[in-house]
Amino acid sequence: MGSLRSRILAWAGRRYIARQQKRGFDLEKMALLPDSALEPLRRHGLDPVPDLGKLRGEAPISKLDLPFGMNAWLVTGYEEAKAVLGKGAEFSNDFTNLVGNAGVTEDQNPGGLGFADPPVHTRLRKLLTPEFTMRRLSRLTPRIDEIVAGQLDAMAAADGPVDLWEQFALPIPSLTICELLGVSYEDRADFQRLSTARFDLFSGAGASLGAISESLGYLLEIVRKQREQPGDGLLGMLIKEHGDEIDDRELAGLADGILTGGLETTASMLALGALVVLRDEAAFDAVRGDDDSVHRFVEELLRYLTVVQMAFPRFAKQDLDVAGVHISEGDIVLVSLSVADRDPVLGKGDMDRFDPTREPSSHLAFGYGIHRCIGAELGRMELRAAYPALVRRFPNLRLAVQPEELAFRKVSIVYGLDSLPVLVD
Repeated sequence: MGSLRSRILAWAGRRYIARQQKRGFDLEKMALLPDSALEPLRRHGLDPVPDLGKLRGEAPISKLDLPFGMNAWLVTGYEEAKAVLGKGAEFSNDFTNLVGNAGVTEDQNPGGLGFADPPVHTRLRKLLTPEFTMRRLSRLTPRIDEIVAGQLDAMAAADGPVDLWEQFALPIPSLTICELLGVSYEDRADFQRLSTARFDLFSGAGASLGAISESLGYLLEIVRKQREQPGDGLLGMLIKEHGDEIDDRELAGLADGILTGGLETTASMLALGALVVLRDEAAFDAVRGDDDSVHRFVEELLRYLTVVQMAFPRFAKQDLDVAGVHISEGDIVLVSLSVADRDPVLGKGDMDRFDPTREPSSHLAFGYGIHRCIGAELGRMELRAAYPALVRRFPNLRLAVQPEELAFRKVSIVYGLDSLPVLVD
């Protein structure tokens, strides 16, 4: 196990450096993509590009220019987004739809739920669902509280400015996922950098997909160890209860999906949410309030930020009409979750404004339909535990730099910050 740990830590260090160089899902250098294709992945601060809101009002389903001969549509309206995401039978997520485009090959398939169609998706999700019920997840509550408290202690002990991303936002979800998966080796905190690099869905960049292949290689070793001696975490439970129904490659794919899907997204939420708290006194007070206030705060924050800006690409399996727009078989449909979640039909008042008193809405921050994020409740648990603890521990929390100095990711599938320097005294 020590050898495996060393290899993971060495790999994690390389991935972390690559992440700092690439600034997350940075597509700025993908010259083959026209500006119109990149617009849904850009923001002005915390807000989607204004032109997208205008587009939503004029044409909630509009034609999008993409290279590689793809006929593509961009969905920006809330109801239209639900219509597309809810049509699991009419649209395909299968990875094979990308094979042959811009150098993507079948062996680069990351596995997991996101790029699978029924019946494979149905079978795998059925295996995972019992592990993500609130009853099963509640066992993690004490551990999540311990993780949050430990990171706050580390922040309090630091001299001078603290990078809230590095010491709070990133380790909380990474250590929680390690606990969930049952990854058992001595220095779990170092596991937090595993699989932070993801791939660009539009360009099919081989280097980015290669990072996923490398991640799967390490996770396969962990799965094989668990196969020999199943632990009490999710991987061990799946092996003990369904070992004959799932092979090692599928298990590694599920683990990779859980790790990457729940790490970068929740970390980005924690960092960006902290920024909202720092700039909005009403938000600061709300998250310091009772459970109902915290619940409203978290749900409104999920809607307002919607850090996963774009859903997995959908490919039309047949000719069909959606909201009066004809989509042909084989067309690719991209759903802008961040813009759809600002649609006025979703609630009362200005939906481009963060309102911590707003009643929770049926937002799309976790997606919708058969591909809705299976770890949604785990993410909520982490956010509800982390924010109140942060502001109660550090009532004088404030930025250590000017707001204009913050480095947001310029073009990204998962929106976020690369650092968030704060003062905690």
